[in-house]
Amino acid sequence: MSKKAILALTLAIALPMFGYLLLSYMSHRAIQMPGRYFYDSVIVNNDHGKTSFDTVWHQVKGISLENQLGQKVSLDDLKGKVVVVDFFFTHCPTICPEMTENMRRLQQSFTPSDSLVQFVSISIDPEHDDLSRLRWWGEKFGVSPNNWWLTTGNKDSIYKFALKEMKASVADVGIDTGFIHTQNFFLLDRNHVIRGWYDGLDSTDQHRLVKDIPLLMLERDQTRSFGQYLKDLLKQV
Repeated sequence: MSKKAILALTLAIALPMFGYLLLSYMSHRAIQMPGRYFYDSVIVNNDHGKTSFDTVWHQVKGISLENQLGQKVSLDDLKGKVVVVDFFFTHCPTICPEMTENMRRLQQSFTPSDSLVQFVSISIDPEHDDLSRLRWWGEKFGVSPNNWWLTTGNKDSIYKFALKEMKASVADVGIDTGFIHTQNFFLLDRNHVIRGWYDGLDSTDQHRLVKDIPLLMLERDQTRSFGQYLKDLLKQV
């Protein structure tokens, strides 16, 4: 085969592939991703007289808890995972049973992706919610511990975490900060930045959450150039 024929064949194969990759890259950037809501600071950069600003988004810090299996756990154990967090207590006669049932449906929806998404329910009544109560609650609602922790811990730490880290009183302005009985599900991305909160009793909000979770599971760094995107993609081939 002549050099011209080889070149023509190579271009015939390469150009459609390049077009596909470019379209894939641009399509991904066009998707409306879940927003970011809380920042810790803004960094001002001054490079050769040009001023730019970088937002340092609030990353939720870990908290030491104990799950229904008696294991010591923390959000720091979930690096690289999308996380859905809610607050509950097992003696709750009102919203908690329905919230837990809705969380169970969420977990079942993402069973094939249990290595990529984690569900964490944190008791706001840790004095009464010991391990036996958590296990009872889990059995009652068919909670799979593979990627759903029912947790308890130090009450002061839990309330500080809910208010300072999860911004529960901002997401739910009517919340009683002395008893954090919010019906929101909080969505954290793989860097544990808060990307939204969703009414755990509202079907429309639940549908939105079902759509947002996989977006964050597949989210790429939007600052990458096409060349970087292509290089990283080819590594996976």
